[in-house]
Amino acid sequence: MTSVRLHLPFPSDKRLKRNASNDIRPAMRAVAERLTLPFKLGLRRSNGCVTGAGTGSSLDFQDHRPYVPGDDPRHIDWQAYARSGHYTMKLYREEVHPLADLVLDASPSMFLDDEKSRRTLEISWFCVESALRSGASVRMFSIEGPDVTLHKAQTGWEFSNEARSRGRLSAPDLRCIPWRAASLRVFISDLLYPGEPGSMMSLLLANRGRSILLVPYSDSEADPDWLGNTQLIDCESEGQRNLRFDSEDLRAYSATYLAHFNLWRLEARRHGIPFARVAAGRPFTQALSEEGIPAAAVELV
Repeated sequence: MTSVRLHLPFPSDKRLKRNASNDIRPAMRAVAERLTLPFKLGLRRSNGCVTGAGTGSSLDFQDHRPYVPGDDPRHIDWQAYARSGHYTMKLYREEVHPLADLVLDASPSMFLDDEKSRRTLEISWFCVESALRSGASVRMFSIEGPDVTLHKAQTGWEFSNEARSRGRLSAPDLRCIPWRAASLRVFISDLLYPGEPGSMMSLLLANRGRSILLVPYSDSEADPDWLGNTQLIDCESEGQRNLRFDSEDLRAYSATYLAHFNLWRLEARRHGIPFARVAAGRPFTQALSEEGIPAAAVELV
């Protein structure tokens, strides 16, 4: 299955703005008190702070099951054995410590205009604050093509305004991310590049991982106003083109754009990955909840 190759041009007077204004993180901390990433989606290690679906060593008794060779004899229910003469195991509800690997696609199209740039950073900071509020072990990465940068939760998403991937038009290479086993992987990307969605989904799920796709977008890309003579610059390569658009051209663009995201959505559903597009230019909580809650990409606290 091959995705639609989608080049996203934008007006030449736009400038990439990647670094957050000071109000974004506190605002997202408040949002994280009402919405959260679904950490129960992930597989996690024991002795932490989020209740999981497995069995562990907490004091919250859950159930019994028959003993099988190799089981820890310390968990045998000896009272049940005295009554029945059969070995049974005590099962306890697992207390778990979530692992959150947050990955931000830092390619230029993510910062197409002020609205999309802010929405990208809002999603990114929401994920950080939600993970920290849940007591998760958080690692933050940004990626451009094969180039990966590790960020610190204390200082946040700090990177140069100069895009390293200009001229390469390469998709984020998720093979370069040092994923932790059984982590919850949140990939924040507009998905505006060619490639095989299925291959990326497999990388997001490798080594017992669970994943969420959060996809910012803006009206300037989804419904552009390019009628007539328009000078455009490709935001990835900086190549300039002078074009004339008519209504049929815009209809063709819209059809290609929709087909592109329908393909990603279909592959995400096939792999069991929650997928939510998050519109710019409207209140953040509303935009995140609109697709995020039905898709189980976020949930109410």
